[in-house]
Amino acid sequence: MNFSNILQTVLIYALPVLFAITVHEAAHGYVARHYGDNTAARLGRVTLNPFKHIDPVGTILMPLMLYFATSGAFLFGYAKPVPVDFGALRNPKRDMVWVALAGPASNFAQAIAWALLMLVLVGSGVQERFFLEMARAGVLVNLVMWAFNLFPLPPLDGGRILVGLLPWKQAQLVSRIEPWGFFIVLALVLAGVVGTLWLRPLMALGYGAINLLLAPLIALLA
Repeated sequence: MNFSNILQTVLIYALPVLFAITVHEAAHGYVARHYGDNTAARLGRVTLNPFKHIDPVGTILMPLMLYFATSGAFLFGYAKPVPVDFGALRNPKRDMVWVALAGPASNFAQAIAWALLMLVLVGSGVQERFFLEMARAGVLVNLVMWAFNLFPLPPLDGGRILVGLLPWKQAQLVSRIEPWGFFIVLALVLAGVVGTLWLRPLMALGYGAINLLLAPLIALLA
């Protein structure tokens, strides 16, 4: 195990990960406030201050331990969830979809921003590996968060979106999964189901969409 390489990788990913989780959680709170729920705003969670969203165990300790233990082969972590009182939303079932969608949407927007930064760096002749790798990491981290959080099982954002879109009877059935949802998702991740059947196809779609969006700039810099 090369600790020097691992440390460099941690430093490269640190800033993209902090931005990814901070903007993701703040986006949930901002959209919830827009639709009538001030819970997150009252608790100071509608903010870009990363310390308000970091969970010491889920955001720092667990990912670092897994990274060093598996030499980067497996990572898993979570941020401190933004509290949302769905009953306080003006139209709970409909607005729940927009609140849940805000987090993954913010990650996809950040992935585009990091990809744009990488193109600007390359186009400007910057050859510093650290900054180029950080930009690539920013795209990767945000696409992973975008795709993973869209997995259609509560308590992930995709599960809440599904609950908001389904008819009441089916929505109630899906909602009952939530207390065990985290453990089900973790089991599916460890079994490779989420990675093979969900993350890889969706991330390939995400990379394709970003390349399509930035195609004019790529052609200009070619």
